[in-house]
Amino acid sequence: MKFAKHTPIALFVGCQACVIQIIDNVLHGLLPPTGNVGFSWVSFLAWATYFMAGCTVMNGVRSFVGFIIGILASMIIITMGGSFGTLGFFAVPVAVLIIAWLLFYLELAPELFSFVPAVYIAAGTFFGCMNYVPGASFGTVFITEMVYLTLGLIFGWMTIAFRGWYEKKK
Repeated sequence: MKFAKHTPIALFVGCQACVIQIIDNVLHGLLPPTGNVGFSWVSFLAWATYFMAGCTVMNGVRSFVGFIIGILASMIIITMGGSFGTLGFFAVPVAVLIIAWLLFYLELAPELFSFVPAVYIAAGTFFGCMNYVPGASFGTVFITEMVYLTLGLIFGWMTIAFRGWYEKKK
């Protein structure tokens, strides 16, 4: 595609990114945990995941399921790490070893559950929020992360839908 024909698509993506930032400016004061400064970055991760997954609605659903699995896996790791307290420094690393080892078997699961990159993106995001967002709890981070991850998947779908419409038009 030539530069001039590509420009409307690029501009649409730029406008979408602007809208995500506007939505975040509104939502961050309404969503938990109290006092958070926004999570638009989570939407951008999910947006990219939509493309990694293959740019279809079904693969978006696979990503969504993977996000839930990843968050639940992180909750299990954090809980296990706490129960492995006698291991000291190695408590959380051993919990990560066990759960990451088991998560890799998702590649062998039915297609709906097998998109491992989405699992790791959501898990990493959950860990980051739990470790660096004051007042974070399992429930508050789960809710907020899923809102932003879903927003990113929707914007990924919108990007593909617009591009398909535009390219058919030309």
